[in-house]
Amino acid sequence: MNRPFAAIEEAIEDIRAGRMVVVVDDEDRENEGDLTLAAEATTPEAIAFMATHGRGLICVAMESETLDRLDIPLMVGKNTSPFETAFCVSVEAREGTTTGISAQDRARTVQTLVNPNAKPSDFVKPGHMFPLRARKGGVLTRTGQTEASVDLARLAGLHPSGVICEIMKDDGTMARVPDLVPFCQRHGLKMVTVADLVAYRLRRDPLLNPLPVTQVNTNWGPVTLHRFESALDGAVHLAFVFGDLEGPEPPLVRVHVERLPDDLLGFATDTAAPFHAAMDALAREGRGVLVYLRRDAIAQVQQSPSDREVGLGAQLLGHLGIRRMRLLSRQEKKYIGLHGFGLEITATVPLDAL
Repeated sequence: MNRPFAAIEEAIEDIRAGRMVVVVDDEDRENEGDLTLAAEATTPEAIAFMATHGRGLICVAMESETLDRLDIPLMVGKNTSPFETAFCVSVEAREGTTTGISAQDRARTVQTLVNPNAKPSDFVKPGHMFPLRARKGGVLTRTGQTEASVDLARLAGLHPSGVICEIMKDDGTMARVPDLVPFCQRHGLKMVTVADLVAYRLRRDPLLNPLPVTQVNTNWGPVTLHRFESALDGAVHLAFVFGDLEGPEPPLVRVHVERLPDDLLGFATDTAAPFHAAMDALAREGRGVLVYLRRDAIAQVQQSPSDREVGLGAQLLGHLGIRRMRLLSRQEKKYIGLHGFGLEITATVPLDAL
């Protein structure tokens, strides 16, 4: 069966042209599809389509800076919803609306929200449009449809905000991918996943800024220490380089996620053993690199460990000039879309084999 999802480039083009797309999040989240439209392209007809065919709550996702400028606060001080969707106080455009609920009124409110000259006094609270506060960094910090809609609009060169609406079936239950495929075919819409958008951004957005390189002596001998500052949150990730990485043979590579204090103290636990075993293996090999990702930074990216490693780790390896590698791992892993980062795993070396 062919994959039912379009390329992110196609979705960006549709968003740029003022068309809707359907964005699907991951199975470990809501696993739902949202009708998604650039906010500045919102029309009464688009709102009516969402209300008629989407049937979910129509919201407008926006950057925090815009919401702060318009004095639109979060709905609650402590968010206890499972996925921490950042609902703000509902609003209405003060001018040009009547009851506020009609398609015309809601479109008017959205257009007022994205007006760069809008000011707090242009809105009344509460209203019938629900702003959502997207996290800084977009889908690279939170893999929700809120951030996806803002990212798609920004990538399309439009105002970084999107109107979204969950899609329900005729019986009122949520539409999943098997339901969304015929839905998209019926309405001529493209469907994309948040995971694909994450991969797209990770391949294109510079996440790491190189810091000065130092030579250090360790328990495993001398290593070259490369440091990289995250453009997302300022966290510093490390690369311990053994020997010369250049040469015809792919170097040995290990990607390790921080586990303190075990990594430092060397406790004999399942979580600590990989770091010390990998450093031992690299020291014996005399050539290779251990990528050390800070946990505080990557824990916010709600993807599987392999996605986190492929994202930050791939960009870090690219800075080191690595394109082909032998992966040091306890088990063989399949990295989907690894070629998109310009990386190739030529072999998987068992962690305790060297």
